[in-house]
Amino acid sequence: MSGDVQKLNQNSFGFYVGLIHYPVINRRAELVTSSVTNLDIHDIARASRTFGVKGYFIIHPSEDQQALNRRIINHWGGDFAMRANPTRKDALNLVQLVYSIEEALTVIERQEAKPFIIGTSAKASAQTPEISISELKTKMKERPVVLLFGTAYGLAPEWTDRLDAFLPPIQGPSDFNHLSVRSAATIYLDRIFGR
Repeated sequence: MSGDVQKLNQNSFGFYVGLIHYPVINRRAELVTSSVTNLDIHDIARASRTFGVKGYFIIHPSEDQQALNRRIINHWGGDFAMRANPTRKDALNLVQLVYSIEEALTVIERQEAKPFIIGTSAKASAQTPEISISELKTKMKERPVVLLFGTAYGLAPEWTDRLDAFLPPIQGPSDFNHLSVRSAATIYLDRIFGR
C-alpha cells in the first residue's frame, strides 16, 4: 500500500458502498424493484475488499431476494467453496443485507456518524450538485461516506433529492454509455482509492 493510500485510510472515516434495487427506474423511467444479480454480489464485494471499503450493503425490500442472497453468500463459506476459492469468503464478509436505504444509513450512523451520501449515475443531474474525487477525499476525513449505485436504469428521482452530491458520470469516447453496475463500481473505487 502506498503511503498516500495508507494515510488516507488511517485518517478517514469508513467508506461504504450501497447497491440499490429499490427505488430504481426502468428504461421508461417508471419506478421498479430490480432483481439481484449473482455477479453483482461477488464482483462488487471483491472490488470493495480490494479498495479497502468498510461495508457493502445490498439493498432490497424482498425477503425472498434477500434469502437468495444469504444462500449465495453462505455457499462461499462452506468447506468445499473454501477449498476451491478461499479468498471469496473474505470479500463476501463485507456484505450486509438490508431492506432499505434508510436501514443502511442507520447502520452506518450507529457505527460511526451520519454519512455523507454520494450518488452515481450515467447522466449528469440537474438537481443534485456534483462533487469531484478530490473534494470527496476531503469529505472522507470529516465523516463516513456511502457511495450509492442504482441497478436497472438508475436511482429513482425521489432518492436523488436526498443525496448530498453525485460523482461525475463515467464517460468514454463513444456515445454508448451503459456500463454494468459492477464495472462502474470498480472504476469509481479505483478513482477514489487506486494508486
